Amino acid sequence: MAVKTADARLEERWRGILAIHARTLCEIDRVLHPHGLGASDFEVLDILAAESPTEGDQCRVQNLVGRVHLSQSALSRLIGRLEKEGLVKRSVCAEDRRGVWVALTRKGRDLYAEVRPLQRAVLEKMLAGED
Repeated sequence: MAVKTADARLEERWRGILAIHARTLCEIDRVLHPHGLGASDFEVLDILAAESPTEGDQCRVQNLVGRVHLSQSALSRLIGRLEKEGLVKRSVCAEDRRGVWVALTRKGRDLYAEVRPLQRAVLEKMLAGED
């Protein structure tokens, strides 16, 4: 049996990380689907809930760009869909007309509170023993 090189071990670790990521996203999508959400939808709601903990608080869309693993245009479409579903509200920044604010609505906060335990349970299950 051939001895694995450091390069082969590194590649194997990387592929393992990718596999865990893919399985975890699929499982999150599966448990959130009955609630009309996917993993990326939840990620945006989760960040908004953390960034704007009080009802009425807002977050600049630009602050989400580097934290959600979507292109800026895909993120914009996702936020548009969430807005259409009444989960978030967008508004233009008065100080900088190029800036856009986004805030969770009451409906968005309620749905987030309902599904957060489901997403966290998936993370617990999928990432057990990964420390």
